[in-house]
Amino acid sequence: MTALKMIPLNDLKRVYSSNEQAVCDAVTAAIASGWWLNGTRTASFCKEFAAYVGVARCIGVANGTDALEIAFRALVETRQPKGREVITVPNAGGYSAIACRLAGLTPVYADIEERSQLVSIESVRSALGEETAVVVATHLYGGGVNVAELRRVMDAAGYAHVPILEDCAQAHGARLEGRMVGSLGDVATFSFYPTKNLGAFGDAGAIVTSQAKLADACDALRQYGWAGKYTIGRPGGRNSRLDEVQAAILSALLPGLDDANACRVAILDKYEQAAPNGVAFVRSAEGAVAHLAVILCDDREGLRAHLAGNGIATDVHYPVLDCDQPGWRDQPQKLAPGGVPVARASVGRLLTLPCFPGMTAEEIDRVCEALASWRT
Repeated sequence: MTALKMIPLNDLKRVYSSNEQAVCDAVTAAIASGWWLNGTRTASFCKEFAAYVGVARCIGVANGTDALEIAFRALVETRQPKGREVITVPNAGGYSAIACRLAGLTPVYADIEERSQLVSIESVRSALGEETAVVVATHLYGGGVNVAELRRVMDAAGYAHVPILEDCAQAHGARLEGRMVGSLGDVATFSFYPTKNLGAFGDAGAIVTSQAKLADACDALRQYGWAGKYTIGRPGGRNSRLDEVQAAILSALLPGLDDANACRVAILDKYEQAAPNGVAFVRSAEGAVAHLAVILCDDREGLRAHLAGNGIATDVHYPVLDCDQPGWRDQPQKLAPGGVPVARASVGRLLTLPCFPGMTAEEIDRVCEALASWRT
């Protein structure tokens, strides 16, 4: 009997093969130009991506974590908050917490909503206080936090002065009521890690905003804090550049982003239709882009073994809550007043299935059949 060929969680070779000519042309031109940093291709991509998101400015940086750290530093510099606390979620891989610690800030973890795995606005409201400097809206798994409602609740509670940073690392192209995520808060950050909805062929990231002072601060901080060449005008700067080759690749892939997102959503829809009782898919409002196909299942390990037996790779995003990371046991952190009970109840039930553009119809059908045949 022939063994089943494993369906991978993702396959980046398919991204290349389906965009080979455009990517090769872009890379060849970038390399042949002899200008590999801070050139016209980075400027062009940033202009294109800002227009796509619907903001005035895009600042390219080396990766998504740098984007978060620089954005935090720029917010502190331009807003000069009294406090140094950042309200964020505990279930998103630790990236916002890493960045805020690098910027000298303290994470405060709000709880989430089970169905969407996105931040609970009520939990954010309960965590607001005099020490709050920033609130992070993490658009997890391709879903979108209702930033307008979050802003309304914060304003009504007396925190109109506290900025909202959108973490869009898993939501390129997601929309809420016709507006693109990244254009809803004060500033937003993107990762272009290869597996993202819009992924580079290496590390890359960006910060977007329509606030001129904030954009200027981010632009300076990503290159040493320069006020001019070799003249440091502000503290906290670093070297974080989006290079010309990655910018060229991103420009080549950006026109296909919406179609690729539609493919992801169609796959997730098919999975959900096939899923039996006891398997709930993480879904949020219309306009989500299915960065990952994530389910909640009480018998996660049993289902995972069943899927493996059917030749289907899976993973867990994410197996350890940020507030429980062993390396941060002695680091400052706080929980919202009610704790994070939904996040804690979810973390052992999460499972990620293959969901990426380029999956074949046969692969999608096999996943659907395996889901449908699962019995607890």
